Amino acid sequence: MLALRLARGARPAVQLRRLLVAVASGGTGFLLLCTLGYALGHPQAPANALFRLLWCLAPLVATVDFAVAVARSDPGTRPRASLFAVGLGPVRLMALSALSLALTCAAGSVLALLLFLQLRGNLTGLPFDGAADVLLAADRPLPAAAVLTLLALVPLAASVAGALALRPRPGPARGRGGSSGDSGRGGGEDPDAEDRPPAPASRPAGLTTGVALLAAGLAVEAYAGGTDGRTGGTPLPNGLAHGSLGVLLGWGLTALGLALAGPALTHLAGRLLQAARPSALRLLAGRILQQEARRLGRPLGVVCAVASGGYAAATLYAREQPGTGPMSLLGAGLVAGCTLATLLMAAVEVRRSRADTTAALLRLGAPAGLLRTAVALRAAALLAVFLPLTWGVSALAALPLGG
Repeated sequence: MLALRLARGARPAVQLRRLLVAVASGGTGFLLLCTLGYALGHPQAPANALFRLLWCLAPLVATVDFAVAVARSDPGTRPRASLFAVGLGPVRLMALSALSLALTCAAGSVLALLLFLQLRGNLTGLPFDGAADVLLAADRPLPAAAVLTLLALVPLAASVAGALALRPRPGPARGRGGSSGDSGRGGGEDPDAEDRPPAPASRPAGLTTGVALLAAGLAVEAYAGGTDGRTGGTPLPNGLAHGSLGVLLGWGLTALGLALAGPALTHLAGRLLQAARPSALRLLAGRILQQEARRLGRPLGVVCAVASGGYAAATLYAREQPGTGPMSLLGAGLVAGCTLATLLMAAVEVRRSRADTTAALLRLGAPAGLLRTAVALRAAALLAVFLPLTWGVSALAALPLGG
């Protein structure tokens, strides 16, 4: 009940974010149910059904990542000293956030189930003159256990990932809040630790591992793309050309590598801004990029991976001209929309975490135009680093596909 009351009392902007999470969860749940419908309608091709289910991992991961980003940016469940007085410490707030995330995603899953049943004709009649009969196997009964399992994937994954992302981290004790009590937080945790901007740090780890995974992913994609032309491959969902499990694995390794290398590359962009006799503007912009490299870098890397994968898919489409079905378009839209929304949530979180610093600079007499110019300079530095990287990865990924 407390989670529902906190959700009802949120601001409209927060409610809109939760609504977007529910929509993304519903879209992913609908894709999973359509995969079940395909498996029911084509019992003679279990390999194709399994392959379609594996391709649903991309929108599932993107949806969970977006849900966690929304939970991190929710101001209603942040640890604050005022909440400790009523017994809500970081541990209990983490549990409330995970529960709220599960309820939001469950609402989207329920909507997906209703839409799926409506298209199958289980609620009223078969709509669209039976156009979805073959795709959704309307003439076959649905296994309830399989439906519930597929619909529970997104809420469970989002709640677990949200709990891990929002778990309380130990910090120095402050005053009377340093002891452990009935508030649900461990000893030595700082309720205001999330409010303080991070200190300047060295380059984030992960660049070497990310580059290695990126190279391995491109190699796997090149090998799989070369062998598919000789062996025929496995048809992708809705006739989206031809692919194989190797292509999916290669793209996954590429995305993971870019996500791991993203924070270090963002830190490098900040270092480049401060090189060669920097001005105060460049110092300010570069230092902020260095401090926020871990928050911005990973979503930027994922966006690069999605853009490179989209370019490779467009190259393959231009070469073979396959018929693109509605499920392929829905999956691509979910992945692209969730990754862009996650990056936007990271930018919102960075702006919120630096609100006190911005207010202090304005009180000291810094012109507002200077701060806006620093924002534009940071964006230009990130584009200068990530745009060539995205173009290079896209070109290398499209080479074995005929690009």
